[in-house]
Amino acid sequence: MTASVFAAVAGIALGCALVVGALGLLALRLLSRGSLVAQIVVVAFATVASVVSGTAAVASLMYLSAHDLIVFYAVAAVAGVVSLVMASVLGRSLARDNKYFRAAAASIGRGESVLSPDRHTSLEFAALAGELAATADRLTESREREERVEASRREIVAWISHDLRTPLAGIRAMAEALEDGMAPDPERYYVQIRGQVDRLSGMVDDLFELSKIHSGALQLSLERVSLYDLMSDTVADLAPVALAKSLDLRFEGERGLMLQADARQLARAVGNLVMNAIQHSPADSVIVVSATRHVDGRAIISVVDAAGGIPEQDLGRVFEAGWRASEPRTVSAWGTGGRSGGAGLGLAIVQGIAEAHHGLVTVTNVGNGCRFDLLLPQHPLG
Repeated sequence: MTASVFAAVAGIALGCALVVGALGLLALRLLSRGSLVAQIVVVAFATVASVVSGTAAVASLMYLSAHDLIVFYAVAAVAGVVSLVMASVLGRSLARDNKYFRAAAASIGRGESVLSPDRHTSLEFAALAGELAATADRLTESREREERVEASRREIVAWISHDLRTPLAGIRAMAEALEDGMAPDPERYYVQIRGQVDRLSGMVDDLFELSKIHSGALQLSLERVSLYDLMSDTVADLAPVALAKSLDLRFEGERGLMLQADARQLARAVGNLVMNAIQHSPADSVIVVSATRHVDGRAIISVVDAAGGIPEQDLGRVFEAGWRASEPRTVSAWGTGGRSGGAGLGLAIVQGIAEAHHGLVTVTNVGNGCRFDLLLPQHPLG
């Protein structure tokens, strides 16, 4: 074939393809809001028509026999019909997949999941189904977490309402007795009222502290802290409370541990853990507070009590704000003189303070009691 003949053939084929392609694009534009099956059939038809029209135009110039042209048109017609049927089948399959994924997306919105990644033979659709299934799982986890947070919020409100009612009722009764001159020992009443006010103040402080933690507004004032000094001071502050319950409160561990921390917040966390142990330990038992160094360099503050342990099903919830078992293990020791009934906030505050220091707090059952471990890095913001 000479160059001029090849150019003529290519030009004829290109011209036919451009005409058919333009008509196909116009048809697709008109069907832009139509069925996916129709759009795929148009693409397949345009492809076949482009080939057939170009070939027919060239063949009409080359073939000398009308019989040969008829044979070519017959073959092209059969091929075109087969192509359109295959395009229609593919389009219907895609339409079914589209319907399936629409139903699946609607089910995810309702909190259900009907996805099956193995349903599709197409690799792309199988991957899409897998992603949607993973999204459904994440949404389910998010809903469950939101439900737990909402349940925790309701528990906080319920416990706070309950715990506020008792001291308020006591203050009212003692104030009325003093007002009516019926108090047999006014000085004792004044002391009791002051104690109840301190208790209420401690609850308010806990709520404020927890709100700062949850809102991310807790700001740390980092300084170099000696764990021995901080923990010995905390143990000394709470020793009278432990002694009143006939408890042996001990401090053990290394003396030279230093880390960057907020001394006030860290003392609050340790105090809450110790007070939690004091509230639940039986008389004549031992509470051991210790500070050691983990193999990875972190400091470990441990509080081990003999309070009988926590049921395994409850271990995962002890740090939830507002949660309490049969008796509260989440008492706060701060602002209450160590005698608050608590509102399920103490351990939640400990967890928030630990996370603010880029650390964590854990709880395990050991022997006849519990072990709370507060793990803190030496440089939390480094």
